[in-house]
Amino acid sequence: MTGGLREADEGDVERILRWRNHPTVRRVSFTTHEIGLSQHRAWFAAVRADPIRQLLIYQYGTTPAGVVMFSDVESARGSAEWHFYLDVEGLGRELLPAWLRLEQAAVDYAFDVLGLEVLGGATLADNRQVLQLHKRFGFAETRRYVREVDGVSREVVWMELRAADRRTGRKRKPDDS
Repeated sequence: MTGGLREADEGDVERILRWRNHPTVRRVSFTTHEIGLSQHRAWFAAVRADPIRQLLIYQYGTTPAGVVMFSDVESARGSAEWHFYLDVEGLGRELLPAWLRLEQAAVDYAFDVLGLEVLGGATLADNRQVLQLHKRFGFAETRRYVREVDGVSREVVWMELRAADRRTGRKRKPDDS
């Protein structure tokens, strides 16, 4: 099966918005309201113009099927934060295999293309499926904190994967430095 990541372009704007506005995706996001096209276009333009953010489309086979965004990409520190979501509706029964392949493609891109030393991301604590997926790929929880989502305090889990741990397959403990 072919697949992988490619840079998002203007032809992806409405597709990304449709995926992002799916109720399942919104439910586990930090911004849960339905996003309008004008707001989304402004976000898309800002991301593409920002040198410390990269917006990529995940291809499942030859079909666009998800989004990966790296933000706060800092070469000097060798770190970035990442976010992702999939075409929940379009993938149907292929959702789990696509999810696994997207995570592998994103991890490979972060370390092999961007040359990162640390890849981190925030996940709502009740999003157990994503937390388990990250653990499967060697990410370790490094901290928890509370943040407001739609006026409600929600617990957030920050997880990181270090290049050295990826190479060795070693799972980092929260107190490792």
